[in-house]
Amino acid sequence: MDKVINGFLETEIKDQDFYDGIIDFITNNNIRNGEYECNEYVIKKMDHTNFIIFLEYTFPDDKNPRIIPGSTSIYRDDLMKIINEFAKKQGFQMNI
Repeated sequence: MDKVINGFLETEIKDQDFYDGIIDFITNNNIRNGEYECNEYVIKKMDHTNFIIFLEYTFPDDKNPRIIPGSTSIYRDDLMKIINEFAKKQGFQMNI
């Protein structure tokens, strides 16, 4: 599995509330595009079916205040499948 996706799952799918918020953002068709800021990762919704996930470091006092060391693009159905499989292993209640 992709290094960015693995890091995202391990870092962000730790708690039922985090899982619920992420799933709500991904599945909400009223959000056409935008960003969901997690603890360390950002999910960028390009449209209803395409997403970019990236790790973001911010340094407000630095001349380069935003560093993105890597990203991955993923289709909505694939992202949902991966997140739900990981959450199920954690014992979370599935929303979808």
